[in-house]
Amino acid sequence: MRASAPLTVPRHSAGEGFTDAGAPEPSPAPPASTPHSALIAGLVLAAGFARRMGRQKLLLDLRGKPVVRWSVEAVLPHVGDLVVVTGQDEHGVRAALEGLPVRYVRNPRPQAGQGSSIAVGMGGLKPWTAAVLIALGDQPRLPDGVVVALLRAREQTGRPIAAPVYQGTQGTPVLFGAEVFGELAALDGDAGARSVVQARPERVTRVEIDAPMPPDVDTPEDYARLHVQ
Repeated sequence: MRASAPLTVPRHSAGEGFTDAGAPEPSPAPPASTPHSALIAGLVLAAGFARRMGRQKLLLDLRGKPVVRWSVEAVLPHVGDLVVVTGQDEHGVRAALEGLPVRYVRNPRPQAGQGSSIAVGMGGLKPWTAAVLIALGDQPRLPDGVVVALLRAREQTGRPIAAPVYQGTQGTPVLFGAEVFGELAALDGDAGARSVVQARPERVTRVEIDAPMPPDVDTPEDYARLHVQ
């Protein structure tokens, strides 16, 4: 079942502290006027080793801003809370995101893979979070409309997972409801959240996006291509 008619989007467009061990400081109580069920959080993964790039890809300049800042700014307007998962380059990532209203949690073992970063990030969410959008810090060219389409799909279908399908290929970011938070918190290894999405297809709304998959920045060639798009 599709969430709605395929969404047409353009091809291209453009806090609180944590301990070094990754444990968040206690979250304040929500404002009285904010329903607990309404909080949508963002979780941006920025703890990778960038082995294929040979240098820290998240801090590379892309048209005047670091790659990770593009990624975070694409998510920030659509969420009520945003947590960035850092790793060995925590100080550089914090500097790249200076001035943005985000919170940080550090993965003490980023070498364990993307799943470990998701698990650490889930521990940093506020207890009343209703859904979380998990996005990649090295995906700076997220098409306009994708996040809105995922949020709309969740509202329309009530399913706990909404995933974008870019011209036939499933990709990221993915929106997860609180029903699957326990599964995300138990992740480890390199597979990321793919196992949660694939475990029970009937609980996933696949949202058609009429745009190519936004590229990751994994290699020097990927980075070079971003400058001509």
